[in-house]
Amino acid sequence: MKVLMINSVCGIRSTGRICTDLAVEFEKQGHEVKIAYGRENVPAEFERFAVKIGSDLDVKLHGIKARAFDAMGFGSVNATKEFIHWVREYDPDVIHLHNIHGYYINIELLFDYLRTCGKKIIWTLHDCWAFTGHSAYCDAIDCTRWQDGCHHCPQKSEYPKSLTDRSKRNWLKKKDIFTGVPDLTIVTPSDWLKGLVEKSFLKEYPIIVVHNGVDTTVFNPVESDFRTNHGLEDKYLILGVAAVWEKRKGFDDFIELRQKLDQNYQIMMVGLTNKQKKLLLSGMIPIDVGDDPAKLAELYSAADVFVNPTYEEVLGMVNLEAVACGTAVVTYNTGGSPEAVGDNGIVVQKGDIQKLTEAVKRVCESRENPCVPDSVFNKRDMIKQYSDAYSK
Repeated sequence: MKVLMINSVCGIRSTGRICTDLAVEFEKQGHEVKIAYGRENVPAEFERFAVKIGSDLDVKLHGIKARAFDAMGFGSVNATKEFIHWVREYDPDVIHLHNIHGYYINIELLFDYLRTCGKKIIWTLHDCWAFTGHSAYCDAIDCTRWQDGCHHCPQKSEYPKSLTDRSKRNWLKKKDIFTGVPDLTIVTPSDWLKGLVEKSFLKEYPIIVVHNGVDTTVFNPVESDFRTNHGLEDKYLILGVAAVWEKRKGFDDFIELRQKLDQNYQIMMVGLTNKQKKLLLSGMIPIDVGDDPAKLAELYSAADVFVNPTYEEVLGMVNLEAVACGTAVVTYNTGGSPEAVGDNGIVVQKGDIQKLTEAVKRVCESRENPCVPDSVFNKRDMIKQYSDAYSK
């Protein structure tokens, strides 16, 4: 079987690593796999899978068009034409879409091809962009306009940022472009996102849930000397992790949380920019682990509690990683984040810093960690479910 995946990145960040996790396993099973991507670099160990769509200049020009005219997905015309020519020659049996936003591919040209190609198509939605007129994460403000037609988007200044608001036009065009494709199956990483898709114009398709899974050979309870090395043996350790820290991921909430805790609590934060590091308060420790999951697993294992005060979350891989390492999670009731936590922590309402603080204290001071690592969503199960979806 020949498989083609399409995603904004390859081998990096959550969606890119999901693609390469699947590619490595399917290659072991004797299948041929390519991952078409649009931007950034590919780790050396995954270059054999990678097929670049367009150029960095194409991405920049697409980004300018999107910023000026609210036109994410409507640039990269020549790059997409060349890519589709390559796809016809490669002739895959399965085409697996992931993030098709990110300023690198033209959705009209892509779906014109998909509608007539006669291939099995799987489309994993990692956010809400496919069925909204603009936003990738409408849950942050509980917006439901996408159900019957977007307009006057309150998130035009959020990714994908735009100086204009053409959300009504975009919603209508996406509805026309994305519907009516034969043999297309939608996959969502959470039951929460499935529920949203079922209310959108994509509800005509079969929709299945495949929870993102963690690699438990890496993320599991491991020995960590972090406390000893930092002189924190008698402190409660709180951990926060994000690929990009910003308001929607709870950076400001962590600052407020720090203000409500005494110095017996220390907060470790992974993923901060240099500018954000300067904003930290006493008792907040910036940690750099690079792209080393083993070091991250040590931090999860060292922490007394993992805190994820996110306002936008489809599932929450960081929640899963923490649970796999035996660390309880405190998170907001956001999107699919509670699904990832299950019975392995405490869920509080978005923005309730007082309840967040109380939950952190309860987990730390009770010393009764409710976490059951064996209950975490596992990468092996994820791969098996995708394999079944491909072969059906």
